[in-house]
Formats: sequence, structure tokens, C-alpha cells
Amino acid sequence: MAVDPDHVLRTAAALLTRKSTATMDEVARAAGISRATLHRHFAGRDALVRALESLGIEECRAALDAARLDEGTASEAVRRLVAAIEPVAGLLAFLYTENQLFEGEEQNPGWTLIDDRISALFRRGQLSGEFRIDLTPAWLTEALYGLLASAAWMVHSGKGAPKDFQHMIVELLLGGALRREES
Repeated sequence: MAVDPDHVLRTAAALLTRKSTATMDEVARAAGISRATLHRHFAGRDALVRALESLGIEECRAALDAARLDEGTASEAVRRLVAAIEPVAGLLAFLYTENQLFEGEEQNPGWTLIDDRISALFRRGQLSGEFRIDLTPAWLTEALYGLLASAAWMVHSGKGAPKDFQHMIVELLLGGALRREES
């Protein structure tokens, strides 16, 4: 029987977003394959996490494209981005906790490209006078990632309703990022 690596990867993503400490045996069982077969495709947990990282980057790029970040106001674009990225937020929350992905010289340049696109959105909002200028675009980008991860975990744990995912993130982020008229 031929093994579909994409199926294995997406199954691993689904499992690890629910249980970040899942073993390779548990991943293999969830994918309906033997541990030996899993190891033929992914030499170990690090190789699996790196493959999940590539999937996460690919999914983020697709969400960024779908969100049409250059259209409308920056606030509208942030709302579209959160909506577009919601389906992959659990995977991103898992990857967000995998420190080895963001340390040293082996960092995937795909993350930098994603960071740059999101930062450009916040910079556009600042230049238009829509967002505060005392919060850097890099800070706002990291805040968005943190809120996405937090909301994904809240929904997964049952502490937050899936229908509230977008609202929780957008309202908190934009509530803090929007420029206010000074009295």
C-alpha cells in the first residue's frame, strides 16, 4: 500500500496541534501506518517538525494571498488575514512553541518573508494614520502571532468558542493598535 506523505503530514499536524507532546508512535498510529513507515518518510521528530514547518509556511503564504493585504484599509486587511489564517492557527500555535525553528542559522527564510508581509501591513496602517506609531510593525506582527496561538489554544481547550476566534483576536489587537485622537 502506497503511503501519501501529505496525508501523514496533515494527520501529524492535526495530532500535534491537539497534543504537542505526541510521540512518533502516536503520529504513526493516527496516520494508520507503522512507526517504521513513518521513519522512512521522516527520520525522526525533528524531520517531522521541519516538514510541518514547511507546511505551515505554505499555508501562511496562502492565507496572506487570500487576505489581499493591499486592499482596503489596514484594519479591514487585518480582519481578512485573521479569517484566512484561522484554519491553520492550530498548526501555527504548535510551531510557535518549537523554539528550534526560530533559533540559529537554520531558520527557514519563509518566516522572514511572512513577517515582512505582515509588518508591511502594519506599516501601511501607520503611514495612513490608522494605527499607532509608538508600536513598531515588528511588535504588532509578534503580537498577532501570539494572539493567534493563544486563541487557537483557547478554542482547542474549550475555554473559547470557535465562533469567537476572529473576534477575540481582531478586537484585542486592533483595540490596542488603532490610533486614538488625543484630548
